[in-house]
Amino acid sequence: MGEILVGTCSWTDPTLIESKGFYPDWVKTPEERLQYYSSQFPIVEVDSTYYALPNQKTSGLWVERTNRGFIFDLKAFRIFTLHPTPPQAFPQDLRKELPRLSEEKKYYYLRDLPAEIEEELWKRFERSLLPLDSSGKLGVVLFQFPPWFNPSAEALNHILKCQEKLPQFRIAVEFRNGLWLSERNREKALSFLRRNNLSYVCVDEPQGFKSSIPPIVEATSEIGIIRFHGRNRETWEKKGLTAAERFNYLYSEGELGEWVPKIRELQSKTKQVHVLFNNCFRDRAVINAWQIRALLLEETSPNSEGLFPGSSPEKESQG
Repeated sequence: MGEILVGTCSWTDPTLIESKGFYPDWVKTPEERLQYYSSQFPIVEVDSTYYALPNQKTSGLWVERTNRGFIFDLKAFRIFTLHPTPPQAFPQDLRKELPRLSEEKKYYYLRDLPAEIEEELWKRFERSLLPLDSSGKLGVVLFQFPPWFNPSAEALNHILKCQEKLPQFRIAVEFRNGLWLSERNREKALSFLRRNNLSYVCVDEPQGFKSSIPPIVEATSEIGIIRFHGRNRETWEKKGLTAAERFNYLYSEGELGEWVPKIRELQSKTKQVHVLFNNCFRDRAVINAWQIRALLLEETSPNSEGLFPGSSPEKESQG
């Protein structure tokens, strides 16, 4: 039985800080926030690395400011997952090397980049994660592909390319196109991930959209990942919203309870399960993270001590 790590997908979201529902009044600086967060949870997902490349100095500070054994999962930079990327997202010294966009285009895609710039971006991304990796605090690098990423040989080859560019790191794959998990494609997709030791990202999210992935649990590597996006159908595909607004949803205890046996199933097939809440509007994610940890602990036998790092009364009393 692997350990279960429960956390959220941000510790710096402005709405969380403004809510005053998680951080005490004396926690004011970025350093203090991360230190406090790591006293409450054993894992966090870093989403800022999707929007811009991190640097070694920053990831080194993350290592210094967190408890021993703390884990960071990081989202891959958006250009690698075939998302449109604005010029300002690139490192300043590389912007002048980018090909000029036409007047109609405001974003770059991976296909637009010269090979040497793409290769340099991969190298910088890899280097930026080395402090986390060498300290044992890097969990997985999450590649969340866009809704237009359809099942195809070309798509599978791109996933393999991502793995080949980051050979020393654990890679997790999240689909946002329901065709991947259709009756026709499901077993092919999951078998591909298993053969290549890639973690399938299980999700809870609104259903009924082309982008919807069913809430199934599958283990395709020794680390299992579950991401809770909320069930807000009204905002799921609405344009012009911030990430916090899009994922504005508070799970009920009953909804979380539906996942307890699924988490247990994933735990039985893996060495470690990452349970991450992405409903990062105000303090919704931290509330639900605490709730699901409590639900899991209720069913934990006396012999299961230590399966939930960060849940001991001594550790929580630090806050």
